[in-house]
Amino acid sequence: MSNYDQFRCKPRLPKFANPKTYDLHLKPDLTACKFTGTVNIRLDIVADTKFIVLNAADLSVDPKSVRFQSETGSKGFEAVNVELLVEDEVLVLEFAENLPQGVGVLFIKFDGTLNDQMKGFYRSTYEHNGVKKNMAVTQFEPADARRCFPCWDEPACKATFKITLEVPSDLVALSNMPVVEEKVDGNLKTVSYQESPIMSTYLVAAVVGLFDYVEDCTPDGVKVRVYCQVGKANQGKFALDVAVKTLGLYKDYFETPYTLPKLDMIAIPDFAAGAMENYGLVTYRETALLYDDKHSAAANKQRVATVVAHELAHQWFGNLVTMEWWTHLWLNEGFATWVSYLAADGLFPEWKIWTQFLDESTEGLRLDGLSESHPIEVEINHASEIDEIFDAISYRKGASVIRMLQSYLGPEVFQRALAKYIKKHACSNAKTEDLWAALEEESKEPVNKLMNSWTKQKGYPVVSVSVKDSKLTFEQRQFLSSGGSGDGQWVVPITLCCGSYEAKKSFLLDKKSQTIDIDEPSSLSNSWIKINVDQAGFYRVKYDDNLSANLRYAIESKRLSAMDRYGILDDSFALSMAGQLPLSSLLTLMGAYREEPEYTVLSNLISVSSKVARIVADVDSALVDNTKKFFINLFQYSAERIGFDPKQGESHLDALLRGELFTTLAVLGHEETLKEASKRFQAYLEDRNTHLLPPDIRRAVYVAVMKKVTSSDRSGFDSLLKVYRETDLSQEKTRILGALGSCCDPDIILEVLNFLLTPEVRSQDVVFGLAVSREGREVAWNWLKNNWTHISNTWGRGFLLTRFISAIVSPFSSHEKVKEVEEFFASHGKQPSIARTLKQSIERVQINAKWVETVRNEKNLADCVQELAFRNY
Repeated sequence: MSNYDQFRCKPRLPKFANPKTYDLHLKPDLTACKFTGTVNIRLDIVADTKFIVLNAADLSVDPKSVRFQSETGSKGFEAVNVELLVEDEVLVLEFAENLPQGVGVLFIKFDGTLNDQMKGFYRSTYEHNGVKKNMAVTQFEPADARRCFPCWDEPACKATFKITLEVPSDLVALSNMPVVEEKVDGNLKTVSYQESPIMSTYLVAAVVGLFDYVEDCTPDGVKVRVYCQVGKANQGKFALDVAVKTLGLYKDYFETPYTLPKLDMIAIPDFAAGAMENYGLVTYRETALLYDDKHSAAANKQRVATVVAHELAHQWFGNLVTMEWWTHLWLNEGFATWVSYLAADGLFPEWKIWTQFLDESTEGLRLDGLSESHPIEVEINHASEIDEIFDAISYRKGASVIRMLQSYLGPEVFQRALAKYIKKHACSNAKTEDLWAALEEESKEPVNKLMNSWTKQKGYPVVSVSVKDSKLTFEQRQFLSSGGSGDGQWVVPITLCCGSYEAKKSFLLDKKSQTIDIDEPSSLSNSWIKINVDQAGFYRVKYDDNLSANLRYAIESKRLSAMDRYGILDDSFALSMAGQLPLSSLLTLMGAYREEPEYTVLSNLISVSSKVARIVADVDSALVDNTKKFFINLFQYSAERIGFDPKQGESHLDALLRGELFTTLAVLGHEETLKEASKRFQAYLEDRNTHLLPPDIRRAVYVAVMKKVTSSDRSGFDSLLKVYRETDLSQEKTRILGALGSCCDPDIILEVLNFLLTPEVRSQDVVFGLAVSREGREVAWNWLKNNWTHISNTWGRGFLLTRFISAIVSPFSSHEKVKEVEEFFASHGKQPSIARTLKQSIERVQINAKWVETVRNEKNLADCVQELAFRNY
């Protein structure tokens, strides 16, 4: 076998042949959960070789079937050896002699299993008229088309696809393209689809099952349908409306129409990711596509709109123009994330979605503040490494640096350059440099030089600003959440406003430090100065004491924009975690946000308060009561304004805020909230149609119910499980799963975690139940260790396994726990698919431990907390 060593351990396939067209025939057996298939691949042999090397995994290839027929000669070539290199997921076909160069057809017959791993060609289960049934679904990104048929499974190996499905005649069979012919033969039918345009293998799709649909048409005549389980068709109407409008919006923005004759979007009951942008047949989790007027919350509505907009953006950015290799994944995901906000803002301006975009930036900054982060562009050496880069760097940092660049170049220039880039690279592949070249040409700015510092190195800077003698000094250094120092340096687009938003200054900070003159020195002493206006840049800012005090006053007197108020809070929290700002200073700043009117800023205040409350509990239990009292006071003003019940004609943002606000008050143990929630839950148990439990407050009420559950009084837990079992709405199930871990009784937490592993919870949904209370974290860690073999076997083939580790390991805050976690995973062998997540989670524990030590040494913290808790507003 040593003669095949040349094909082992290689990141990419050899360039012997280029596929042109796949003629693929698949026959799934939904009862036996198997499938058979044949593929005729028209390819161009471009080298002297007696080998054809392509990808295949988990397939059984019939060696006798393998043959190659040149289009120019009459001679056929039978394979003399067919070898699947399992580790490399590569199929080596060896022929007796060199194959003639030029175009020919390769024929392969194969079969496989409809697996339950939510990747490749897999099965998903659903109920119809009380009977459990299987459907067949594909999920090929990043590298799982090879689990369905032998292929060149790399984004750059684009080809056209002619697909035929042989399926039971009573089922719906969908693929990327419209049906061209359907032949029924008894209880089987053969469905053939139009040949697709040129595309990558990871975008090929097929779904077979029982579905209802709703449909509409774009003004250009593109037929758009939303498919879902029988009986749920009405829940597809909102997504349908968003899709039709979004296609028009993108057509104008990219100056290129959607390229296929139809677009199907389909809800799949078992689906690992949120959604997948397969060309012309986009697959979704039910929670990301279906919206029920009666039972969905405002947060669900927004999620559906942004996910649909994200997936449809991919029809241009990803499907029409595709990244050349996974190193450039961020081009797909960062762009689709950024542009989905553009679309949502166009459709729902009242959502203030660009302010909400700051949550994306924060998640990017949070991950990129770790020394175990990675650059936006990351080397990929094996298919198993790809899953882990579908993370906050590719999506959120990617989207944030695009926003930063658009803000720097200006929206008009940016849009023109993008439209030209899409036209130039349509039906082809592109690298990051191609995009920079298009933007550079249009803007005449040094885009490549500016952006390389953001995509080719990990991390980002914190810019320290100080005032001296009517001069502002800016100093950059790499920010690390651990407080450590890194050696990165960036070209930073600095923007600043002094005392008003009328005049904005901007310059590029491309050195370690730089000093600038302020035109009106008087404004320095008493007026506010805000750097990184509206948080357009992907960096943090640290102000000197005087500038900080002026900004705090500007927040209290409502002089700053919502985005700037968000940024000051978020940067201060990050600096405090890194030991560069006392916790007492952060808490005092938080006090300035008591009358904060904006949803996104309050949402971040809520998230910061819950993290601070956990750290304080680890620092000194004597501080807990006063800290909670302060936070309850902080949110009281907004809670009273917003109330438990929805108001006639209230804004979408108030509906979002209500849910988050009362959830956090429940977690803090606010007595009135707990009582009110209990009363409403009782009313709901007695009458499921009560108006007392609207969808926006359900999660808050469920959390409050679980807060009161103990081993000796578990009625709330049992009632919630009853509601879980009754509902067939995925959004309601995940709401309940997300609340169960809020209980403070470790015995109940163990019961909750064990429940997650039962067949009652779909394996895609387990991750929603992993966030447990501080009192439950030790139980959760022991549970993870005791069940690791089972968890690893069940979820180990996809990215969901990483969620177990980050959710259960990250909340700890002691060096002893770091050692324990390291030892446990070291004794369980290497798993490359979780290596990066494990290192990041361990680093988070080290950061927490260091933060706890720093806060313990703060002199006046107890006095500060006492004063804030009893302050009379």
